[in-house]
Amino acid sequence: MPGHWWQSLRTHFEPPPVADPLWRRALMACPLARRLDPERQQRLRKLASLFLARKQFHALAGVVLDDYWRLLIAMQACLPALQQGAASLRGWREVLIYPGEFKVRRSHHDDHTGVVTEGDEMRIGEAWEHGPLVLSLADVQLDLEQPWDGYNVVVHEMAHKLDMLDGPPDGVPPLVEIPRRRWIMQFQQAYDRLASMPADSRDSPIDHYAAESASEYFAVVSELHYSQPDLLRQAEPAIAELLEAFYGRSPADACESPAYCRSR
Repeated sequence: MPGHWWQSLRTHFEPPPVADPLWRRALMACPLARRLDPERQQRLRKLASLFLARKQFHALAGVVLDDYWRLLIAMQACLPALQQGAASLRGWREVLIYPGEFKVRRSHHDDHTGVVTEGDEMRIGEAWEHGPLVLSLADVQLDLEQPWDGYNVVVHEMAHKLDMLDGPPDGVPPLVEIPRRRWIMQFQQAYDRLASMPADSRDSPIDHYAAESASEYFAVVSELHYSQPDLLRQAEPAIAELLEAFYGRSPADACESPAYCRSR
């Protein structure tokens, strides 16, 4: 079983801890991690060290990655996995980093005509089933500078990775303590509400890109959980409650130890 394999590996392989000076420097630059309470920070530190040891980073198109930037990416990638644990990082090995937007080739099948067309799309992030996590470094940096604007490309793509742990992306990640039927029903109702709105509607703070599919909806609201949970609670309280049960308390909410909190 994949989970057993990962847990067995974890038992026999303890990666070296992140050095204190590097951790403190990265923590100051990552508000999402800085706002966690001390206990969750320590769990994040251990999970990020495991991520760094098991994932292979590839800097593309002139990108220069040092230990600091690899750690900042690993920290944000591990936030959505923090409550799920190390086993949720299984199934893939590579992180591809472009300097900015990158081009991908896409095929589109028209259900009405049966015609298949191909074209290029510009992306800032992508997650492949059993394949790499692909990120724009410029957008990773922007999310660090503007952590409370409702967007986070690393969280978005990691939500897809969690979604794909049990098969093709469908907006339903593996659930342990949350009833699967409740998740599907609440997410379907919320997705239908957004999909019924015009693309230019301002009636919801949820980016209309989420209406592309159930998988994209899950990824987009995951971004809001981490960066604008109050807006998500106002728009879709049932979804906000489910995501808090799945991910844990949002770092955007007041943390339990005031000494570790910083101004938004």
